[in-house]
Amino acid sequence: MSNWFVYIIRCGDGTLYTGIAVDVEARVAKHRLGKGAKYTRGRGPLELVFVAAQESESAAHLREMAIKKMTKAKKIKLCYTFDK
Repeated sequence: MSNWFVYIIRCGDGTLYTGIAVDVEARVAKHRLGKGAKYTRGRGPLELVFVAAQESESAAHLREMAIKKMTKAKKIKLCYTFDK
Protein backbone atom coordinates (compact mmCIF):
# COMPACT_ATOMS: atom_id res chain seq x y z
CA MET A 1 0.00 0.00 0.00
CA SER A 2 1.24 3.48 -0.89
CA ASN A 3 1.56 6.31 1.57
CA TRP A 4 -0.24 8.92 -0.53
CA PHE A 5 -3.23 10.79 0.82
CA VAL A 6 -5.76 13.30 -0.47
CA TYR A 7 -6.83 15.94 2.04
CA ILE A 8 -9.18 18.91 2.40
CA ILE A 9 -8.49 22.00 4.49
CA ARG A 10 -11.20 24.44 5.55
CA CYS A 11 -9.82 27.98 5.43
CA GLY A 12 -10.79 30.74 7.82
CA ASP A 13 -12.91 32.38 5.10
CA GLY A 14 -14.99 29.19 4.72
CA THR A 15 -13.43 28.05 1.44
CA LEU A 16 -12.08 24.53 0.97
CA TYR A 17 -8.64 23.61 -0.37
CA THR A 18 -7.89 20.10 -1.67
CA GLY A 19 -4.40 18.67 -2.02
CA ILE A 20 -2.30 15.51 -1.86
CA ALA A 21 0.65 14.58 0.32
CA VAL A 22 2.65 11.71 1.74
CA ASP A 23 2.78 13.32 5.22
CA VAL A 24 -0.49 15.22 5.64
CA GLU A 25 0.31 16.70 9.06
CA ALA A 26 3.63 18.11 7.79
CA ARG A 27 1.91 19.48 4.69
CA VAL A 28 -0.82 21.17 6.73
CA ALA A 29 1.88 22.64 8.98
CA LYS A 30 3.53 24.14 5.86
CA HIS A 31 0.19 25.63 4.80
CA ARG A 32 -0.19 27.16 8.27
CA LEU A 33 3.29 28.69 8.02
CA GLY A 34 2.39 30.25 4.66
CA LYS A 35 4.80 27.95 2.82
CA GLY A 36 2.16 25.66 1.29
CA ALA A 37 -0.08 26.47 -1.63
CA LYS A 38 -0.44 30.11 -2.59
CA TYR A 39 -4.24 29.74 -2.21
CA THR A 40 -4.08 29.06 1.54
CA ARG A 41 -1.74 31.98 2.37
CA GLY A 42 -3.54 34.59 4.45
CA ARG A 43 -6.70 32.48 4.69
CA GLY A 44 -6.13 31.11 8.21
CA PRO A 45 -6.95 29.63 10.52
CA LEU A 46 -6.70 26.39 8.58
CA GLU A 47 -8.46 23.22 9.73
CA LEU A 48 -7.88 19.75 8.33
CA VAL A 49 -11.37 18.39 7.66
CA PHE A 50 -10.80 15.33 5.44
CA VAL A 51 -8.06 12.76 4.74
CA ALA A 52 -8.26 9.60 2.62
CA ALA A 53 -5.48 7.12 1.86
CA GLN A 54 -4.84 6.35 -1.80
CA GLU A 55 -3.12 3.37 -3.38
CA SER A 56 -0.59 5.45 -5.35
CA GLU A 57 0.46 9.00 -6.22
CA SER A 58 -1.46 8.63 -9.47
CA ALA A 59 -4.63 7.57 -7.62
CA ALA A 60 -4.19 10.51 -5.24
CA HIS A 61 -4.00 12.95 -8.17
CA LEU A 62 -7.11 11.43 -9.75
CA ARG A 63 -9.06 11.62 -6.47
CA GLU A 64 -7.89 15.21 -5.94
CA MET A 65 -9.16 16.22 -9.38
CA ALA A 66 -12.49 14.45 -8.78
CA ILE A 67 -12.94 16.30 -5.48
CA LYS A 68 -12.02 19.63 -7.04
CA LYS A 69 -14.79 19.12 -9.61
CA MET A 70 -17.40 18.57 -6.88
CA THR A 71 -19.74 21.31 -5.76
CA LYS A 72 -18.99 22.88 -2.39
CA ALA A 73 -22.08 21.15 -0.94
CA LYS A 74 -20.77 17.73 -2.01
CA LYS A 75 -17.32 18.51 -0.59
CA ILE A 76 -18.88 19.49 2.74
CA LYS A 77 -20.89 16.27 2.79
CA LEU A 78 -17.69 14.32 2.07
CA CYS A 79 -15.98 16.06 4.97
CA TYR A 80 -18.74 14.98 7.35
CA THR A 81 -17.86 11.35 6.56
CA PHE A 82 -14.33 11.92 7.86
CA ASP A 83 -13.78 10.69 11.42
CA LYS A 84 -11.09 12.86 12.98
